[in-house]
Amino acid sequence: MTAAVVTGLGVAAPNGLGTRDYWAATLEGESGIGRITRFDPEPYPARLAGEIKGFTAKEHLPGRLLPQTDRVTQLSLAAADWALDDAGVRSDELPDADMGVVTASSAGGFEFGQGELRHLWSQGSEFVSAYQSFAWFYAVNTGQISIRHGMRGPSGVVVSDHAGGLDAIAQARRMIRKGQPLVVSGGVDASLCPWGWVAQMTGGRLSTAEDPSRAFLPFDCRARGHVPGEGGAILVLESADAARARGATPYGELAGYGSTFDPRPGSGREPGLRRAITLALADACLDAREVDVVFADAAGLPALDRIEAAAIADVFGPRGVPVTAPKTMTGRLHAGAASLDVAAALMAMRDGVIPPTVNVVPLPEYALDLVQGRPRAVPVRSALVLARGHGGFNSAVVLRTTKQT
Repeated sequence: MTAAVVTGLGVAAPNGLGTRDYWAATLEGESGIGRITRFDPEPYPARLAGEIKGFTAKEHLPGRLLPQTDRVTQLSLAAADWALDDAGVRSDELPDADMGVVTASSAGGFEFGQGELRHLWSQGSEFVSAYQSFAWFYAVNTGQISIRHGMRGPSGVVVSDHAGGLDAIAQARRMIRKGQPLVVSGGVDASLCPWGWVAQMTGGRLSTAEDPSRAFLPFDCRARGHVPGEGGAILVLESADAARARGATPYGELAGYGSTFDPRPGSGREPGLRRAITLALADACLDAREVDVVFADAAGLPALDRIEAAAIADVFGPRGVPVTAPKTMTGRLHAGAASLDVAAALMAMRDGVIPPTVNVVPLPEYALDLVQGRPRAVPVRSALVLARGHGGFNSAVVLRTTKQT
């Protein structure tokens, strides 16, 4: 069965636009979390977010696209451009049916829907359901990427909240195993607008801390919720044979994947995260002792942190594997979070360094070997990335260097 390898990365993150800037900032422990500037947050109890600074759509996209798109689509299109360029792919030189697209979406589309509502209120026009507009929007990112690059292969959108970034690239791997040579995948999200903010607040998971260094503290005794953010990563996945034929140098292989769904609350059954990890390891034919780092989901809520720490300790043993959560520098990016962690894990394998978790002092009872404050220089041959979505989604992906395949 052909391997699916990652040959291109395109990153848009609160602490760095582009892969190089993001990775440099992450290794330096530079946070992109701060007070919201895209709208006035004063009336709301939560006022911090991971905002992307310095992104001007007209610098990256043709002018004709600007009236048709909102911020999340513009960020997605730019990240896809960067990923294809990084992979050395010129879409006009490949058969259009050989290129597919599958992305994740979760919270994106609120800004588009808010614009529709504003137009409705100001014009007094015939009512069109904002929910219909929002549902339609899920397909926009994939469609715009496909149209922009002439990609006529299979396409789709995965919606599983924060787990979506992993589920999308897993679907891309399935497509490659069925014979698709190249798939653009991953996720970018953006919902920093009043409507999107209120929707997120109703979940009761947002941190209301005012100090950015104390707001998002997964695995810490001070954990009181997460800080949302915008951004993510788009990846180019190819069959190993197609990448080799192009002369591309892969970052690594998507070697294993597992997904589960949590049982009904109150059932007394074990949460599904540990099983997702074991499924991913079995799919990759890896023993737990062969995993060099875990990129944690890092919910920032004590009950969820406890579940994740227990799952990691059960599989790897107490303090049995280095664990990191670079999203403490960006906030949780919804469908973009996990794909950004995948990009970070691939760069960790490339450079032999584990990025740090910032501001966190983990509780001793969690028994985690958390990489804190500064990066840790160690060989990274394989990495496990975890993600969970609201409502019970659990996903795990194993990445490994292509030297092992």
